[in-house]
Amino acid sequence: MDLLNTLVDKGLRRELPTRDEALAVLATSDDDLLDVVAAAGKVRRQWFGRRVKLNYLVNLKSGLCPEDCSYCSQRLGSKADILKYTWLKPEEATKAAKAGVAGGAKRVCLVASGRGPTDRDVDRVSRTIEAIKEQHEDVEVCACLGLLSQGQADRLKSAGADAYNHNLNTSEGTYGEITTTHTYADRVDTVQQAQAAGLSACSGLIAGMGETDADLVDVVFSLRELDPDSVPVNFLIPMEGTPLAEEWHLTPQRCLRILAMVRFVCPDVEVRLAGGREVHLRSMQPLALSLVNSIFLGDYLTSEGQSGKTDLDMIADAGFEVEGADTTTLPGHRAQAGGGCGSHEGGCAPCGDSPVSATEDDARTPDATGTPSGVRTDLVSVRRRGAGTDLAPNA
Repeated sequence: MDLLNTLVDKGLRRELPTRDEALAVLATSDDDLLDVVAAAGKVRRQWFGRRVKLNYLVNLKSGLCPEDCSYCSQRLGSKADILKYTWLKPEEATKAAKAGVAGGAKRVCLVASGRGPTDRDVDRVSRTIEAIKEQHEDVEVCACLGLLSQGQADRLKSAGADAYNHNLNTSEGTYGEITTTHTYADRVDTVQQAQAAGLSACSGLIAGMGETDADLVDVVFSLRELDPDSVPVNFLIPMEGTPLAEEWHLTPQRCLRILAMVRFVCPDVEVRLAGGREVHLRSMQPLALSLVNSIFLGDYLTSEGQSGKTDLDMIADAGFEVEGADTTTLPGHRAQAGGGCGSHEGGCAPCGDSPVSATEDDARTPDATGTPSGVRTDLVSVRRRGAGTDLAPNA
């Protein structure tokens, strides 16, 4: 396909595709899917070889969030049956992190529910970061605490944090349909605060919330412009008790096309396969390793992942290798610049800014229940992590 040859050439040069090209990736047929994966795989291998970075979540505070994000089981008014607890002590968080590091995790992600941290919360997380670094000085620590206030990113950096995660989640045009208690601009501001403090920015998206192809392209182009070092791609896990509980729109093939599009738009960025991969990709997860260079090991915030051993076996069986602590994740031009794609003087900005008209994001015909045909909800089992038990975080 001429399209794929063009996209590979652009990816190897770190050149941004046009919006029409990105949309065309999402519109490819299942017959062309393996060609799409192979093409995006060439770009992935150019910048990251066959390395897979492992990340590990530690949920510092679960549930009881005042925000109304429709996708989240911890949201205000959620009826989801999930674990709820207040802040873990530094020694508890360090013990949880140790399990991930023992499994090969290179980065520990410290996550807390809520709109954003108070200054007291930042002090608390800073002590946790210091405790983890004391035991594991080589591990990367990423904080994910919500919207930041002025100066908080600098304090986290001083405590030893390496990165800060705050996802854009969806396009600016549809953000108000997903969340009303804060704005898209608030999220962009937090990512920029993290970058200004010298933290490696981590920001991504959630697919499967009913968005169009144009929405997906818009948010990925916005991420390219924001220029984070890491782009997590989450696939919505429709949790009972949330407004999006019935949003079953994803197939394994659809997920692979989305990941390929992200890789073409963000060729030299750490693209991380995040929440929902086990639910939606299922037996096709190994193919996704040809597109992404980073995954989470173990469980997520309120849902279970597959076992760490299964993840490690999958990586080895697919011919990939776990990235070691002594290896720099990002390509040299990004690492030396302290982030940034290096494609444009003065920073990254997307080219091809012409408006894109909304297109149908899937040609499949919904059945009588409104679920697109081909979506196998009968195979899906969303496991809520530790609900109704004393299970330790991410055990």
